Amino acid sequence: MKIWIKRFFLGLGVLLLVGIAYAAFAPIPQDEVLPEEKWGAGSSSVEPAWSGLQRDFPAINETADNPSTPEKVELGRLLFFDPILSHNDDMSCASCHHPDMGFTDGNAQAIGADEKVLPRSAMSLWNVAYNINFFWDGRASTLEEQMETPLTHADEMGSDPEDIVAELKDIPEYVDLFEKAFGSTDAVTFENVKNAIAAFERSLVTNNSPFDRYATGDVNALTPSQRRGLGLFRSAATRCFECHAAPTFSDDSFSVTGVPDLPGQPHDAGRMEVEASSLDGAFKAPTLRNIALTAPYMHNGIFNTLEEVIDFYAKGGGRDAGVQNVDMHVIGFELNEQEKADLVAFLYALTDESNLPEIPTNVPSGLDVVKKLEPVQAREVVSEVNIDETEAASIPSHEPVTLRVEPGQTIQSVVDLALPGDTIEVPYGIYKEHVVIDVSDIKFFGIPNEAGEWPIIEGEGTGSDGVIASGNNFEMAFFQVKNFTSNGVLVEGVTGVYLHDMYIENTGVYGVYPVRCTDVLIERIEGTLMNDAAIYAGKSKDVVIRDTLTYGNVIGIELENTVNGEVYNNHAHDNTIGIFIDLLPQLPSKVSMYTKVYDNISENNNGENFGKPGTAVSLIPPGTGMLILAADHVEVYNNTFRGNKSVGLAMFNLTIGFSEEEIDVGPNPEHNYAHDNIYENNGYDADKFVKDLLGSGFDIVWDTTGVNNRFDEPNAKTSFPPALPSRSWPEPLYNLYWRLLNFVVGLIS
Repeated sequence: MKIWIKRFFLGLGVLLLVGIAYAAFAPIPQDEVLPEEKWGAGSSSVEPAWSGLQRDFPAINETADNPSTPEKVELGRLLFFDPILSHNDDMSCASCHHPDMGFTDGNAQAIGADEKVLPRSAMSLWNVAYNINFFWDGRASTLEEQMETPLTHADEMGSDPEDIVAELKDIPEYVDLFEKAFGSTDAVTFENVKNAIAAFERSLVTNNSPFDRYATGDVNALTPSQRRGLGLFRSAATRCFECHAAPTFSDDSFSVTGVPDLPGQPHDAGRMEVEASSLDGAFKAPTLRNIALTAPYMHNGIFNTLEEVIDFYAKGGGRDAGVQNVDMHVIGFELNEQEKADLVAFLYALTDESNLPEIPTNVPSGLDVVKKLEPVQAREVVSEVNIDETEAASIPSHEPVTLRVEPGQTIQSVVDLALPGDTIEVPYGIYKEHVVIDVSDIKFFGIPNEAGEWPIIEGEGTGSDGVIASGNNFEMAFFQVKNFTSNGVLVEGVTGVYLHDMYIENTGVYGVYPVRCTDVLIERIEGTLMNDAAIYAGKSKDVVIRDTLTYGNVIGIELENTVNGEVYNNHAHDNTIGIFIDLLPQLPSKVSMYTKVYDNISENNNGENFGKPGTAVSLIPPGTGMLILAADHVEVYNNTFRGNKSVGLAMFNLTIGFSEEEIDVGPNPEHNYAHDNIYENNGYDADKFVKDLLGSGFDIVWDTTGVNNRFDEPNAKTSFPPALPSRSWPEPLYNLYWRLLNFVVGLIS
């Protein structure tokens, strides 16, 4: 009996040692490391260029085994229009994707075989060459894969692959065309049918709209209404550009906007039907190019006009009807009738059919093809709104000049005279206007009065944005920007941004707001009374923020989904949160990494959170000196965190504010290092959210998630957990401690 007991405890000891060894040496699960081409951060603007609105199109999504050739494209064109591919020889691809209707069919729900009404509308095929996800729910990743469903589904064209091949082989002209396109004598295969149609669809490129001509320097390509609409499109009021950014004006990710189901129709779960972890009701954002030709709108065609779509988003999308998990950018806005008309007019300016393929008069099968539609009412409306294409005047070569706003002139009237390289000077005064600057290489300077006061761009509490700029190498300084509802200064999608020496007050969401930019320097900005961040850089790359003063905002400084940031020598006080480095889900940029935060003072950030309800920022508890949310490779050092009532420095994973279904990025903060910071009087009266979560406030809070987070903080008097892993800990000790912490947290949560 004694031997048995000894063996039992010996075995138990061995198992314990094995368990400890596993816990110490087995790798900790970590987030997927994305290759750089999938980061999505930074500018895609063309340089040199007349404006930063010129953007590089993404790479064509072409499979390695199906390179396009003229012969393959022509064969695909004939097959696209030939009803022989359908079971009843009465439908072709063009039946649901008619060229004269923007490659849609004009129906709310597509019509399949035997007049079967399908659950969703037919998506436009313009610029599908650039897509990486196909169908409204993204169930296919290539055009070739996508082709399988409409050709073979019983409710669509309903064909059998073997029958298609047999019928095509009986037509000598097709046999010859397949041999020429694919270079073999036995080329009539179902795979090559898909390959040929895919090659044709990749040729459907639209890139010469009035907007494109304006972006390349033809300032007369847009009407005044369309230029105003372009400003609204880029505004943080509407946030259209968040999901429909140039040049494709689409987004291959999936978002919930809350589009209502059709009356009497079952609920459509969208992406969740393909990927169970996705959000219920998430759909792909389609291209807005040629959108004027593709009514009705949304995945189920529930809206007949663009005006109805804008009204839907103005109400906050499905939020107005109580839909949960609506995308963070769909928060509602107010537009008057003129502004709505301007926004619709801009959407008309995305129309371009210069590469419209010809409908063949006949096809090798001899079957009837779809007829050309004349007239198309939508085209007539577009032609009335858009300016006819003319030969654009070449941009004159000139020596840079300085243009000054004279008494009686608006700033915008002088901006409209500027050419790349010019400087625009604005003498002291109060300018009640909204300024749009699209030209590259512009310096935009205020000239102070004798008392040293900078000129004021004033929104009077009704204007959406003070300044919107989309020119590469843009510099703005020496202004006061006040009382707008969306942003003070928005710079979108460009390379080379220098914003400095400004006072920004009460401008809505953000004070200064570079987004999707590369090479950004922000310095000597004073910002107050923003309901999100006074200084924000999002989805950007290579950003420096220094020597700024922020107070009375929800967030002082924020770097969101940004790569290579440097934040130093700033003073953030009396905000809700001083400094915020974050990775948020459902955005085109999928990373937040390589940020250094040093030599800053973040103190007394105990202000009430007055962020807009339903936004991510509205979830942040008051009293936070700095928060790292899901960001990676952040180094925090030589900062002073004091007087922040909830926490000095916090590090959390995304599930603190988002459901697992919403998260499409790596949720854990990883490889972060905090050291040599000063902590004074933090956590003394923690917000209720923090108290309920942790029991009290602290100098440092780490939720124990993520790989290789280290802290060398002898100045911190309190922390959660009480012992923080330092750089001196060997990896096995860190792994063992991490597993122990997460086990304990799992037990008590």
